[in-house]
Amino acid sequence: MGDVGACWDNAVVERFFGSLKHDWILKVAQPTREHMKYDVADYIRYYNKDRLHTANGSLSPINYELSQVNVSGST
Repeated sequence: MGDVGACWDNAVVERFFGSLKHDWILKVAQPTREHMKYDVADYIRYYNKDRLHTANGSLSPINYELSQVNVSGST
């Protein structure tokens, strides 16, 4: 752990929350907390299953992980 506000200490989570904020929350109306709760859960599913990530060779995280399992021969 580093200093408070040092984003590079947890870059992966900071990147996710940045994407959540800029790709979703600021573009979709959030009338209630309940709506936001379900909307964030939907975004997490989208982020992991459908959103293409350039660091993963333009694959979603789930597809990238599955491709690594297939390459290594693990089940």
